[in-house]
Amino acid sequence: MVLTPHTSAVSTDSIRITTSPTQFSADQSTLPQTQVQIENVIPVTEPVTPFTPLHTGHTYVPEGSQSYLNATESGKKIINSVQALIRDLQHSTPPAAGSSILETTQLSKVTQLLNEVKGLKDLLNVVISFQAQQAKQDSIAKLAEIQLTTVQHLNSLHQQVQNLSVAHPDYATSSEVKMLFAQLHTEQLKSNEQMVSYSQCSVEQIGKAIRLLNLNKQEMDTDAMKQNEMMTLTQKTFNHIHHNNLQRQYYDTALLKTFHQVFAGLTETLICNVSRTTNSSSPAGVQVHVLKDQQRVVIDNGLVEVTFASPGGDVIGIKYNKIDNVLEIKHEEDDRGYWDVVWSTPGGSDIFDKVQTTDFKIIKEDEQQVEISFSKKWDPKDKSAVPLNVDKRYIVRCGSSGLYMYTILERLKGWPDVDIDQIRVVFKLQKEKFHFMAVSDDKQRMMPMPEDRTTGQPLAYPEAVLLTNPIDPKFKGEVDDKYQYSLENQHNQVHGWISNDPPVGFWMISPSHEFHAGGPVRQDLTSHCGPICMNMFTSIHYVGKDFNTSYRNGEAWKKVMGPVFVYLNSISPTNDPLAHWNDAKAQMLKEEKSWPYDFIQSPDFPSSNQRGTVMGQLTVGDKYASEKSPVYADCAYVGLAAPGFPGSWQFEAKGYQFWTRVDSKGNFLIKNVRPGTYSLYAWVPVVIGDFKHNCDITITPGKTTALGSLVYVPPRNGPTLWSIGIPDRSAAEFYVPDTSPTLMNKLYTNHPTDKYRQYGLWERYTDLYPKNDLVYNVGVCNYTKDWFFALVIRKKGKDTYEPTTWQIVFPLQVVQQTGNSTLQLALASAAMSEIQVRFNNQNAVKPLFTTGLIGKDNAIARHGIHGMYWLYSINVPCNNLVVGSNTIFLTQTRDNGPLYDVMYDYIRLEAPTQP
Repeated sequence: MVLTPHTSAVSTDSIRITTSPTQFSADQSTLPQTQVQIENVIPVTEPVTPFTPLHTGHTYVPEGSQSYLNATESGKKIINSVQALIRDLQHSTPPAAGSSILETTQLSKVTQLLNEVKGLKDLLNVVISFQAQQAKQDSIAKLAEIQLTTVQHLNSLHQQVQNLSVAHPDYATSSEVKMLFAQLHTEQLKSNEQMVSYSQCSVEQIGKAIRLLNLNKQEMDTDAMKQNEMMTLTQKTFNHIHHNNLQRQYYDTALLKTFHQVFAGLTETLICNVSRTTNSSSPAGVQVHVLKDQQRVVIDNGLVEVTFASPGGDVIGIKYNKIDNVLEIKHEEDDRGYWDVVWSTPGGSDIFDKVQTTDFKIIKEDEQQVEISFSKKWDPKDKSAVPLNVDKRYIVRCGSSGLYMYTILERLKGWPDVDIDQIRVVFKLQKEKFHFMAVSDDKQRMMPMPEDRTTGQPLAYPEAVLLTNPIDPKFKGEVDDKYQYSLENQHNQVHGWISNDPPVGFWMISPSHEFHAGGPVRQDLTSHCGPICMNMFTSIHYVGKDFNTSYRNGEAWKKVMGPVFVYLNSISPTNDPLAHWNDAKAQMLKEEKSWPYDFIQSPDFPSSNQRGTVMGQLTVGDKYASEKSPVYADCAYVGLAAPGFPGSWQFEAKGYQFWTRVDSKGNFLIKNVRPGTYSLYAWVPVVIGDFKHNCDITITPGKTTALGSLVYVPPRNGPTLWSIGIPDRSAAEFYVPDTSPTLMNKLYTNHPTDKYRQYGLWERYTDLYPKNDLVYNVGVCNYTKDWFFALVIRKKGKDTYEPTTWQIVFPLQVVQQTGNSTLQLALASAAMSEIQVRFNNQNAVKPLFTTGLIGKDNAIARHGIHGMYWLYSINVPCNNLVVGSNTIFLTQTRDNGPLYDVMYDYIRLEAPTQP
């Protein structure tokens, strides 16, 4: 058995340990030479047997305080006895020169000493068990001091015994001492076994002392000296054992292996102590406490303490870095950290369900991890509860300053028809502490208070409020709207809040998007005024009811939402928000690298070796776009989603999706795909349309599916006559006006690429075009300046609007008399609109083409620059065109409200196919 330690660098304000990586074998008689610089820790990861847990939280209950008091008093007496024995041995007369026999009294004292040390083991177990159960601050402090003193004396004893042998060489030559310290496996002297017991006891007590001190978070927070003492003590013990083994062959192979196992356990504990977040509290492994009388479950790893309502499963408290609860304590307990579902019966009103569960269970519990479950079975009699079986899971891990969570939702076959339009997890933080919000590198700011929204002026919809009388005057005149901070799935990796006093960050990290609905560019909410931090797994935001959230005809369904990670950090003493943000991003990268997690206990979450891989190459075959067709599909998005039609992935909310970007040569690799059957989809920026592979793909665990080279032939009927925009599924390249100075969000004042996030831009069209609509002259106008980003209706008066018609004017030198031209009309968004297309006759009763009523994504109201993608290839008979000037009329006919609109992505007119 070969053990290979790895070097890691971690630090706190008071502890840093440095060891050199080395390789050693348990079959060898030498141990690694380790120098402590208090800088790095060696995590011995495998194949070491885990350290035996000292207690099991809720399952072990000591008999009571009297056992504790008796144990501590007995411990003091043993310490005094040990001290006296050491003094006697130091001053005893050594054997005469050449003698091979120890004096009976000396040997008796050594034996007595060893017996005393062995007696500490059982007593300390009682002490530790009592402390873990009672968790009283006065007892903890006293116990920590007793334990530290005990370990110091144990270590001193070890040193004194060594010094005794070195100071009196005749002791070392005596047969009794040889047998006592050299472990010759003889039966002539039973003191041999006692020495082994002493050695094991010494190392184990160091480990137990460290774990014990870890339990005392308050004392360790304020007493860095004790932390350093424990680190030094542990290292001294290691050095003594190493020295003894190397020079005198004290230990046999079995004891050597035992030491490696114990030291591995100690190292893991020390790693847990040293949090990268620079929080000085020290974890004692992970503990769970079930308080049935209070209907509470508490998980504590020394860095974070999370409290759950039981059996409902809400997160009601998170204690971290001197904040007793980062969640809003002024809210009801079911309004702090919770999962919710918005659902309805077909045609019925929405029902808001906070998914209260009925059963609690501990799934896994040891010092490295606790996973708990709050679950319920659907009760048909409960008409307010969504027809789902629910299993909410929470995980706290050793050394991790945060909470992992996921939920398993299930419909059984034959259950009633429902629409499930929203699934999310929400955390509401203390408003008096968390004022700075960060959702991306360029979207960070101080935020208004929730009261400011209450006293403000509601605008066109409830989410948008003009701040008229804010608590902090600097926010006066700004608009606050939660949708101004939405992100696309592909960019929604980490977001959250920062408290200034004490400096604490609270972050929502999504290590994967396989469980998010709608693909990589679908947008949804992140953090917003409250302060609120959430993860949206499914919603109809930016999509509307076109999203596939309906369950019909007794359809069975099951999905794991998550896991996601709530991460807390504290970068002290700096108050620079960037320090917390950068640390949160670094943690996000670590979580992504660890995906799929190997510590999830549910069989519904497959590990890496239970997943498959898909690889291939994508090219684009468009002879009118490139003479070298096909060309590499540079920057393409390639993904796996539920079987469907080209582009159906953007409407898909029920299954899992797995997406990647191709490299410069079109190569793609999609890893860690759950087993199942999928369609392969793709779309290419600067190319219209959607690709779908002609065969569905079945993913088998551990297998790689190689698809080879795939060619996407986009919609195309002839050469391009002219085009407007960039086919990237967004209206961002078009003209976005400045907002009204009285309706501004200052974050986006100097963000030219995010101007569309300002409120009320749809009304700016009427300001710019009060009477006549937009006219775009091909070859003269510039779409970045002359094409308004959204085709909206014109405001005529209070609550009255009229349809608008845009014109595209273009010349033709020749018109073919056979074949059809094609108008490629790509939309980036549509909300309750109908686009009618006419050529050269605005008053024609019947349009050449109409989209019909389309779209429910409401993207413009939610400050998005795109919603759902729509593509229409419109045949244009040659008799609709003339030589000379031509005009296309695009009319938005629906005028029932201010937010009925479309956003164009790209328009292209193609000549007929060449013979």
